[in-house]
Amino acid sequence: MSDGFFRSRWVDAPRGVEELEPAQLAPGFRAGGAHVGLKNGGATDVGLLVCDAERIDSALVLTRNASAAAPIRVCRDVVDQANVRAAVVNSGNANAETGEKGFADALAMSERAADALGLEVAQVAVAETGVIGVPMPMGSVLQGIEAAAENLAPDHADVFAEAITTTDRWRKLVTLTAGGVTLSAQAKGAGMIQPNMATMLCFVQTDAVVKDPAAALRRAVEPSFNRITVDGQMSTNDTVLLQATGASGRPLPEGLLEAVLLQMAIEIVRDGEGTARAGRIDVTGAADRGEAERVARAIANSPLVKTALYGRDPNWGRIAQAAGAALVGADMDEIGADSIDADELGAETPEANIALRLHRGDARAHVYFADLGHEYVTLNAEYTT
Repeated sequence: MSDGFFRSRWVDAPRGVEELEPAQLAPGFRAGGAHVGLKNGGATDVGLLVCDAERIDSALVLTRNASAAAPIRVCRDVVDQANVRAAVVNSGNANAETGEKGFADALAMSERAADALGLEVAQVAVAETGVIGVPMPMGSVLQGIEAAAENLAPDHADVFAEAITTTDRWRKLVTLTAGGVTLSAQAKGAGMIQPNMATMLCFVQTDAVVKDPAAALRRAVEPSFNRITVDGQMSTNDTVLLQATGASGRPLPEGLLEAVLLQMAIEIVRDGEGTARAGRIDVTGAADRGEAERVARAIANSPLVKTALYGRDPNWGRIAQAAGAALVGADMDEIGADSIDADELGAETPEANIALRLHRGDARAHVYFADLGHEYVTLNAEYTT
């Protein structure tokens, strides 16, 4: 694994990529943050991101969880997703399961940010992450938005990245240049991770020309954030925002957005609550794509497989059991050791490949997943206490 941003063996970095100072946002963007007490220890927990360029093209991808949080509903019902100039974010409180009061609070955050930045409310996306079911302390949050607006700067991507973290062990951010364009991105995520998408937030800024941001973002999310799981739990708050100014006059290099989002997705898996190792399960020979997907996710979410990954135990029988459970009712032979490659489960590597061949057709699917260790139980058993 390399020491740079593209450090996973599973990510092919596009040619000609040069990494820049990660705190520096792409040209035309500024960010800021403030601490209002949503997180302990004085950490930044309210963030603002704004585009100052003459034009903007944008897109949002949001969770499909039926119990979507208030900020998701604001983004769906109020925000012009193709013309997002700014985002206001908080961590420490998800503002989920908070009813109409929660919706009003999320909208108030958008309104306060719009007022501070001289924008329309429809131009300001809202994202929140943290504990579910707790009312927002709106007085301090609104003051924090104003404070964040006062310290906006083009080199505050690190401040913004800190503002969006919860149980993350490290900040996830990158700025790079390739093909005459600059792209910066910040993400968070560690627990409650399962597509679609995961308990994760991701913000991407670029000066590239992106003619169809919605299509570009969907293409990049599918092989990245929709391919990961930490604990099989779908979030109420997932949000990915892409903003492109077109100021460089150049298109995004082929594969650049996909590579950045895949590395970010793997960073989230590697940072899973208590995670020591990440795995990739490849299922081939399935009858159809749906079957391959079902089997891959059953293996990736199996506590027995995940604990084997944690303990470096190459126990291929656990993979066979999980696959068989996903194929209940299918007419097939038993899944033997000759169909499973689990050797890397026992390897001293931070990333482990696992493969399963079903001999039922030509379809395939893969999922990136986290191990399951003692720290995950400790952290989640005491999350609010």
